[in-house]
This record gives sequence, C-alpha cells and structure tokens, in this order.
Amino acid sequence: MKVLRPFVWAAAMVAVFLYATSVARWDVGRVFRPGGAIGRLWSEPAASAAASVGGFTADEQNNIDVYRSARDATVNITSVVYRETWFSEIYPEQGAGSGFIVNPDGEILTNNHVVNGGTAQLTVVLADKKSYKAKILFTDVRDDLALIKIEAGRKLPALRLGDSDVSVVGQKVLAIGNPFGFGGTLTTGIVSSLGRTIQTEENRELEGMIQTDAAINPGNSGGPLLDSHGNVIGINTAIYGAQGNIGLGFAIPINRAKSILDEFQAKGHISRPTLGIDVSPVAGDLAEMLELPAKGGLLIRRVERGSPAAEAGLRGPSRWVVRYNYRLPVGADLITALDGQPVEGTDSLQRVMNHKHGGDILEMTIYREGNSQKIRVKLGEAPQQM
Repeated sequence: MKVLRPFVWAAAMVAVFLYATSVARWDVGRVFRPGGAIGRLWSEPAASAAASVGGFTADEQNNIDVYRSARDATVNITSVVYRETWFSEIYPEQGAGSGFIVNPDGEILTNNHVVNGGTAQLTVVLADKKSYKAKILFTDVRDDLALIKIEAGRKLPALRLGDSDVSVVGQKVLAIGNPFGFGGTLTTGIVSSLGRTIQTEENRELEGMIQTDAAINPGNSGGPLLDSHGNVIGINTAIYGAQGNIGLGFAIPINRAKSILDEFQAKGHISRPTLGIDVSPVAGDLAEMLELPAKGGLLIRRVERGSPAAEAGLRGPSRWVVRYNYRLPVGADLITALDGQPVEGTDSLQRVMNHKHGGDILEMTIYREGNSQKIRVKLGEAPQQM
C-alpha cells in the first residue's frame, strides 16, 4: 500500500492542475489587483426609461430630425471683392457666410453683409459639396437682407418659412451654418428675448431682433434659425462683441423677410419710401424761444419741391432768425407724433420709415400756428438701384 501512495499523490496533483488550468479558468492577475476588483475596467450605460428607440431622448431625436430636414437646404456662401491699395494694387478680399434655399428653383436668402452689398463675386457650396456661381436678385441694406440665385439644373430642397410673430421667450431654437468654415454646424438654444435693437458695424440700427443663446459665430451670418418643427423663424445676423460667441446672438425675424420677398415677387424690385423733408429735434427752451410747445418734436427745416411732403401740404420755415449764434427756422411745422405715436427722439422719423414701403400712408400730427392737426402723407417710391 505504501508503494502505491506516491502514485496516488501524483495522480491527485495532476488532476488538480488540469482542473485549475482548463475548467476553473482562474485569473492569476486577480490576486495582484488592488481591492480585489472583479470584472471589466469599464461599464456599459444603464438603460434609461427616457430613452426612445435608438437610445436618444425625445429632445435629442428632435434635434436630429430637424437637422436632417434642414441641412441639405443650408448653404455656404463665399464672396470675393477686389480692393485697391494706396499704391493702386488690386487684391482679392474673401469673405464667407451662410444662407438657405427658399425656393426649389435655387433662390437663396442671406444677409446683405454676406454679399458685401451686392458688389461681390459669389460662390455657393451646397451640402453635397457641389459649387455654383450665384447672381444677386436684390439687396436690402436697411434690413441687412439679400436674395441670390443659383442655376443647379435640378430642383433643390427648400426650407419652410414660419411665423416669427408667434415666437416666445424660452422656446427652443436651432441654428445651422458654417462658422469659421466648418460647414453644416448645428447649435441649439432658446429664444432669450424679443424686440431687441442692435447697432451694426456700419452704424445702422436693426430693430425687432430675436435674441438667442444658440452659439452663433463668424460664418453663421445668413443661416437659418429654426423652431422645433424645422420652420425658419429668423436669419442669424449678428453677435454681441468681437470676441466670438458669448451666448448673445441676434436674428432678423423671418416675417420681415417674407414681406420683402412678397414685394420683390410682386414688383420685381425692393422700393424705399420717400418723404422729402429735413428735420431737426427741438425741445425745452429752444422750442419756447420759437413759440412752440416745450415738449418739442421734430421741426421741419426743408421741404423738397414736388415731394410727397410738399403735395400733402407740409410747411418748412417761412424765414430764419439768429438767436445766440444759432440760425433757427421760423414758421415751420413741428412734428409731434407719427402714426399716433409721440415723437420721442431724433430717430423717431427714421424708425417709422423703416417699416414703410412706397405707397404707404404716414399719418403725422403737427403743430402749426398754435394748433395741432393731422396730415396724411402718401409716401413716394424710390426703387433700389442695383
């Protein structure tokens, strides 16, 4: 029996070795791991009750759907303007922006500053990377809008224009464009405020702007600001400050563009209203010196002969007097209200005219010879020169 004992122990050790190496699948490294951790070094995401089919939340899926529906109708616009140096050398200056197709025939809406006021040579690059030369149909400096057209030889995807008048603070918005040349970039945010007035680099005022915190950067100009249904409610136009996006972006309400597009379609051009007067603000002591109400208003300094103002009977000064080294008009009409709204500043007339078109009626309340009266002026029309 003692003779067989070594063989029994040897057989037992072989059996244990075979079990340990082939059946138990021991992990020797487990002994040396800190804390004796068992399993992978990474973990899989837990299933979320909020996730829809495909693993996206409802909000994420909405972002994806809107982007997919709008991406192909958003374009990249490159402009080239030739400048002249002090030494009469000509050199090309290139700019870039965005735009979006509003008609399957290739009409594209963008900003006036993207097309350099109509002086640039334009190239449009579609989402499929095909490029086309573009021609300018109209530019509108006042509202910073431009309509351009490409000939693609096929029907193109176009975006639907929504109703910016029903926009509310807090609603979700999405911006698509080409910031810094990165085409097809999507950012999201909310409507932060409505009715903002901003100053452009050309010292023009843009009124009624939509403010958003969706990231807008150089190159986004002219691109669409979309609601959660994929409808365009604004045209991305400006940011606050020169340092890039800080959450203060501004878009032109799409309803303003729609009225201009309708006018262009009906008339073939964009008209600007003409009135035919020069005015100066007066108030306080200066107004009383001229025997006018102390609250003041806009005093007509000149009425252009044959203008709509002249035809409506508005009066300029009958004479001029010098008081305290100032040459002052006497006998002129004082404008105290425009379309029923009191004159509140030097730009009151310009603000009202910004919302008028040729042929519209402007109701003016004037102070003349001690009495207030209302005069209705039918504005003239000055077609925009291209």
